[in-house]
Amino acid sequence: MSLRFAPHVALTLNALVWGLSWWPFQTMLAAGLAAPWATALMYAVLLAAMGVLAPGAWRHLRHDRALWLLALAAGLTNVAFNTAMSFGDVVRVILLFYLMPAWAVMLAWRFLGERPSRMAVLRLVLAFAGMALVILPTGAQGWQRLGSDFSVADGLGLFAGICFAITNVTLRHPSAAPASARMLAMFAGCMGMGLLSALLGCAVGWLPGLPPVNAVWVVAVLGMAALVAGGNWALQFGAARLPTATTSVIMLSEVLFASGSAWLLGATQLTAQMLLGGGLIVGGALLAALAP
Repeated sequence: MSLRFAPHVALTLNALVWGLSWWPFQTMLAAGLAAPWATALMYAVLLAAMGVLAPGAWRHLRHDRALWLLALAAGLTNVAFNTAMSFGDVVRVILLFYLMPAWAVMLAWRFLGERPSRMAVLRLVLAFAGMALVILPTGAQGWQRLGSDFSVADGLGLFAGICFAITNVTLRHPSAAPASARMLAMFAGCMGMGLLSALLGCAVGWLPGLPPVNAVWVVAVLGMAALVAGGNWALQFGAARLPTATTSVIMLSEVLFASGSAWLLGATQLTAQMLLGGGLIVGGALLAALAP
């Protein structure tokens, strides 16, 4: 394989990691480890490694308040997405998560002063029309039943997409912090929000406590930590060498990996209505990726 395609392969591998992440999280849940606990443990491993490899990054994290916002947004994104994928319908969750470009348009308009163009408005219409089709119950009579089939997992997927848009807007805000400090902030936020969510969930009875150690979830946690670390490296390698539009288009393959694997393994059912709604959402994201 020519090295010219190495960045493309790297980005595809990163999309593959996250597109198939539903399976290890569902495996860990079956072994007694809820996704918030798994998220906290995974990122504790990554945070420890990051602290050894880039000890100077901690100094920026202590003194740069913008990094705290980044940590909060990234942490909420990760724990919400992982939790939704662990027990929800994989295709619905991933499609609702990929409304992120629509939220980014509105957030950039509000906080960065980027007034949306006519094409951006079209993307918003496509994205939200697709969302309506995805969450509309099959055979529903009228739009009044639009949210009657809306689950907790769907809500978490939607919330994760909003938080991911906030993360992206935060990353685009001018900052003197180096890339290592931003990555450390994101890892710290993921660990912190995972642990906080797990403790709160246990306190109110929504989640089980940390289960006894067993080989299944320990191997899954360590494996996911290694895959996330590799995926992050692949993302940085590929994104630094390709145009932003190309990166965004390749990353959309995550939808295909998640949907295809879930369908093949019997974790979801694909209906014509869901496929049409998904096509509108992905079409809106694709237009956003190809926008000048």
